[in-house]
Amino acid sequence: MKIVVIYKDNTEHARDVIVFLHDFEYQTGHQLEVVNPDTQEGAQLCELYDVLEFPTIIATSDDGAMQKIWNGLPLPTINELSYYIQ
Repeated sequence: MKIVVIYKDNTEHARDVIVFLHDFEYQTGHQLEVVNPDTQEGAQLCELYDVLEFPTIIATSDDGAMQKIWNGLPLPTINELSYYIQ
């Protein structure tokens, strides 16, 4: 499984996401993939999964099929996400 965090820097929610990413890595030992929606890769990912709100966290299977998506705040719990990285 793969988890991708899509958010924009220098926005009101950026600080919450940065703290969440740090806490997630500290508690689980796993680093989440971060994508900026303003990049070409980010725009393609947003189009593929119909992402219109940020931050968005997407859990996908190894073949890219979406398993779960979280849009906006509040962010999911670390326990919730850690289920998808096992």
